[in-house]
Order: sequence, then structure tokens, then C-alpha cells
Amino acid sequence: MQTWQIVLLVVLAVLIALLVVLYFVGKKAQKKQDEQKEMMEANKMTVSMLIIDKKRLPIKQSGLPQMVIDQTPKMMRRSKLPIIKAKVGPQILSLVCDEKIFDSVPVKKEVKATVSGIYVLEVKGLHGKAPVKEEKKKGFFKRAIEKAQEKAGAKPL
Repeated sequence: MQTWQIVLLVVLAVLIALLVVLYFVGKKAQKKQDEQKEMMEANKMTVSMLIIDKKRLPIKQSGLPQMVIDQTPKMMRRSKLPIIKAKVGPQILSLVCDEKIFDSVPVKKEVKATVSGIYVLEVKGLHGKAPVKEEKKKGFFKRAIEKAQEKAGAKPL
């Protein structure tokens, strides 16, 4: 056997071992996430609140309790979280919002929210109309392509 074939076999063996390890780690993480979702569903409650502000902030600037900041993994401390500042009863609280619903949360509106601890799972409007979703601005190239397609008579994407 030549040396390049041996090197190729070693690299393939390492890659296969890495894939097997990643498979089992992913399976374990999925099980842990399912348990956490189950626990959140068991502890959820509906609360009426006034949304004051919403931002994506690093966890140290979020205004969350120090105990929560200390419990977060070191890798997560640099990432930005969707934070909602809301008035619940007489208190003003900082809450972590679910990433899926963060864009649809209305600011300066009273809402009914499903909350589990400091985590907002769901938001429904109480008064007024439902929030209108804003369309993202199109980039320069997308606008140019659409203009070219309109001039050519083709349907835009």
C-alpha cells in the first residue's frame, strides 16, 4: 500500500468516528430539549402584560437576574437574546422571548402572554388590531433583478 492510501484510510476512519460521536451527542441534546419543552408546557401560565420595549441584547446587558446570568453556559454569554421589557401588574420585568414569536410581539400594547418562568412562549393581542408584519427591505440586487424582469415581461420571483 502506498502512503497516500494509508493517509486516506486514516482520515476516513477519523471522519466516520466523528460522525458517530456527533450522532450520539445530537440524540442526547434532542432528548434534553424535549424534556425542557415538556417542563415548560407543565409550568406555563397566562398573564396580562404591557410590552414596554423589545430588543436583542447580550445576556449581561439584558437586565435579567444575576442568578440567571450565572447559570448560563460560558459560550451563550456572548450571544444576543430576544429580551422583552414588560409591565406585569405593578412590576417591570425583563423576560426572554421565544425566537419564533419575537418579531410579532407588539410594542407599547397590552397583550395576553403565555409565560413559563422568565420565558415568554406565546403572545396574543388584547386591545386594538393585530400587529401588521413589516416586509423586509429588498436588497439592491433583488430590486435590480425585479426591474429587469418587469422590463422583460417575465413574472417576478
